[in-house]
Amino acid sequence: MIVGMATPTPTTVREFQLEARSTGTFGRVLCSTRHHHFIVDGPVQNGCAGEALTPPELFLSSVLTCGVELIEVIARDGGVALGSVRGTIRARLDRAAQAREDLTLFNAVALHFVLTGVSPAEAGMLVSGFQRRCPLYGSVAASIADVVVTHEVGG
Repeated sequence: MIVGMATPTPTTVREFQLEARSTGTFGRVLCSTRHHHFIVDGPVQNGCAGEALTPPELFLSSVLTCGVELIEVIARDGGVALGSVRGTIRARLDRAAQAREDLTLFNAVALHFVLTGVSPAEAGMLVSGFQRRCPLYGSVAASIADVVVTHEVGG
């Protein structure tokens, strides 16, 4: 530990603030949080540039990155010698077959993780821990009937 550096402690309450604004390019949004800035484009289907990540891609990448990061954290905190973790996420949105009339939801979401350096039982425990702890995954799982999470131990 570096002298003078405080060890981070977990807290039960976390708050987040982001800002977004139009940029003068139709459908392009400048987002900012803390000292980070990034561009999000609406999809080409909406007449937007579609060159940067779209809002659904950004949301889905957030769910997936939460999974990869939390699996590492849970492994570290549990003394599990995780080698690496990678994941994929797929989603389907069919506007003609929505579960609700008042909201647009993804129809299906599938996540798949590949973990190395762990046993199948440890991999299952780590993925289950992510599912219980990630608020993004929780929001998806609570609102979408067809959510599938799979994992494997890879080399």
